[in-house]
Amino acid sequence: MGTYNKIGKDYSFLAIDLGTANTIAYVSGQGVVFNEPSLMAYDTFTNNLIGLGHDAYRMIGKTHDKISIISPLVDGVISDMGAAQDLLKHIFGRLRLTNVWKNSIVVLACPSGVTELEKSALKEIALEMGATYALVEEEVKMAAVGAGINIELPEGNLIIDIGGGTTDAAIISAGDIVISRSVKVAGNHFDQEIRRYIRSEYNVIVGSKTAEAIKKDIGSVGKFKNEKPLRVFGRDVITGLPREILLKPIEIKNVLLNPFSKITDLIVEVLEKTPPELAGDVIRNGITVCGGGALIRNVADYFESIFQLKVKISPDPLLAVIAGAKVYEQNLGNLIERIKLIDAKEYKIT
Repeated sequence: MGTYNKIGKDYSFLAIDLGTANTIAYVSGQGVVFNEPSLMAYDTFTNNLIGLGHDAYRMIGKTHDKISIISPLVDGVISDMGAAQDLLKHIFGRLRLTNVWKNSIVVLACPSGVTELEKSALKEIALEMGATYALVEEEVKMAAVGAGINIELPEGNLIIDIGGGTTDAAIISAGDIVISRSVKVAGNHFDQEIRRYIRSEYNVIVGSKTAEAIKKDIGSVGKFKNEKPLRVFGRDVITGLPREILLKPIEIKNVLLNPFSKITDLIVEVLEKTPPELAGDVIRNGITVCGGGALIRNVADYFESIFQLKVKISPDPLLAVIAGAKVYEQNLGNLIERIKLIDAKEYKIT
């Protein structure tokens, strides 16, 4: 499990992508050990954890008032730090990997909306769990690395990360983020828009899980091959009885175009603030899209038609952050030195 590095010590390496929708955990020598929804279900009477990840997700919309389902992150912001700590502890406890934290280097990826105070708290959680070194990194930066971009070069790259709670747009050059912006329009927002449309158009209420399934099955921002209507079940607003409707792909396309226009505005805002030399690089390098939203059909064509730039979808959009972490893992010596430098600066500031 350990990884040998230039410094001469044997460390285990952990990477955790703490997202609004999903949490992914990677352990050196074992690969991805956890990739499930960032959800926990608690018994409100005993406060005992009764469901984690997929188990908690299956309970959504199907529980009584004695069960509470909690997500540590809402719209890219940590809404419950205690829940975030519990999530990490229970993940590794369930996997019987609690000892993996000892003498480890941990990289925690988080949305750009997370504050410096919250980053410090996340770092403390990792250290309290036994980590020797901990680094909190923005997801969009790690996703860029995972998409195959050499961010160390003094060359501008535009990255769009369409996650569950937020969409982040960033210009990255010379090893760090030059400018970034975020908007709370992403996967969860798409689901809400689909639910809102079905209620207003058909007088039918569908759950969040059903809306997510609709997005995955027929969601698109353009026409696609073999378009077929989708049967959807919900509850009639007027009669209160179960009801079936037939949704056409073009309906969902029209629903998604509105939130995607807000993402377009976000990209325009970033480009307007980009220094001229880096803007020239973006023209040559194009746009890289990652995150779950990159899987919506015709995303690349949509952005290409608007910006007249080449658009590349990350090879594995959902695991781009973890792919970036693996690149970090390849040079742990430099990573440790960087963490020490950051820690020294933070110590001087405080």
